[in-house]
Amino acid sequence: MSEEVVVSSEEPRRRSWRERWYEVIFEADTPAGKLFDVVLLIAILLSVLVVTLESVASIRDRYDTWLVRAEWFFTILFTLEYAARVVCAPRPWRYVVSFFGVVDLLAILPTYLVALPIFEAGPAQRLSVIRSLRLLRAFRVLKLAHMLSEADALRHAIWLARAKIAVFISFVVISVVIVASAMHLVEGGRIDADGQPVATGFDSIPEAMYWAVVTMTTVGYGDVSPATPLGKALAACMMILGYSMIIVPTGIVTAELSKEGKPGKPVSTQVCPGCMAEGHDVDARFCKYCGHAL
Repeated sequence: MSEEVVVSSEEPRRRSWRERWYEVIFEADTPAGKLFDVVLLIAILLSVLVVTLESVASIRDRYDTWLVRAEWFFTILFTLEYAARVVCAPRPWRYVVSFFGVVDLLAILPTYLVALPIFEAGPAQRLSVIRSLRLLRAFRVLKLAHMLSEADALRHAIWLARAKIAVFISFVVISVVIVASAMHLVEGGRIDADGQPVATGFDSIPEAMYWAVVTMTTVGYGDVSPATPLGKALAACMMILGYSMIIVPTGIVTAELSKEGKPGKPVSTQVCPGCMAEGHDVDARFCKYCGHAL
């Protein structure tokens, strides 16, 4: 009795054009994906350079036409790239509302807003520098994805210390209000020899709060300063308090990081097709956020 050997004639499923585009646009593991991201990063750097040069009056007056043309070239290029991401994403809406999706959209909006007569060119055009946030994609391209795990550990430590940080911020706000009110009573309402009010920078509590924040953070612009002996004494107390409080947030977060005590695991550059999340383990087969197959 002979045994029949059944040979499967099934061929590997041919991927659709959307799947191939997705691999190139959203992944950096393949040569084509890495090349796409490198070219994209170069374009982002050049577009940020154009916006930076446009803010220089002498360069803008001399090369205004070329700068405008370059700005529209990069805007159209990024618009096509954004449209391609939306089209090839398995769940376009997930990409649109994701962090990089919002940044990609904001990177192209300012130039179109400038073209509308209801918006001023200056303020709207300056928003184009938000394109620099897209350089965060360099973490994926340059194989620095393992740094994302360290950033995740820092974010987790800050979240665990949120109650302590909230108490610290509350103490800072209360201290600023109290000292500002005291400085307003001491320094505000001064009158010169002619009986005219003198602008001291402490004429209201909000103005005094600005001085208190600048002093507590040890910035010390010097645009507002006390003149009376009591005001100087309060300022000295505020300076000492500021120096004492600088290390508090650092100590809180460091304590939480030390509790973790575990180095971050390396992560891959894969983007989940379901929820568009990144930061998966290199050997992960499913998304740790939504369970979608990677």
